[in-house]
Amino acid sequence: MEREEPERRCLVTNETGPKSGLVRFVVGPDNAVVPDISGKLPGRGLYVTASRPILEQARKGQFARAAKAPVTVPEGLADEVERQLAHRVIDLVSLARKAGLAIAGFEKVKEALALAGEGLGKKSWAHIRVLLQASDGSERGKAKLWTPEGARYFGCLTSEELGQAFGRPTVIHAALASGALADRVVEEAAKLRGLRELEGGDRAAP
Repeated sequence: MEREEPERRCLVTNETGPKSGLVRFVVGPDNAVVPDISGKLPGRGLYVTASRPILEQARKGQFARAAKAPVTVPEGLADEVERQLAHRVIDLVSLARKAGLAIAGFEKVKEALALAGEGLGKKSWAHIRVLLQASDGSERGKAKLWTPEGARYFGCLTSEELGQAFGRPTVIHAALASGALADRVVEEAAKLRGLRELEGGDRAAP
């Protein structure tokens, strides 16, 4: 049986949901609210749903009420959370690339999708977990690829950000094989998508 994921309550909506869908904050020694993207900072966690509008609402007194003490909420907190999440997703994709579990380039991704769909891919590529496409890439080109059954699609990184993960100036199309790293990318990219809010949840990065 799969272990149930811990749940936390959003201090804005008061709704309880999986911990992976919320951003953790702590109050630092100077009483300033600090994002804890890695979830490892000491102190009582304050959780907010990974959504830019909800995070903006949290500035209006909810942090102080949840902390039961006066706190300072830095200007541009949502932007900082977005920046840290983007950096984390890029780092995770880079780790997957170094482990041989991430590929980039239209033709490589298309071939991997086809082979995986036919059950002909290499053992580590038998299942594709994530399809990544740059938010600023050609819609025509992106439409020629498909998200396999059971996989997740994300378009919340720019071509430059995806390029950083692969050591290139830009990347438009990428895919990750199933595994623990891909699962972590899914979790963090889902949060990032909530902070980059265009139709469908994505917007160009600043």
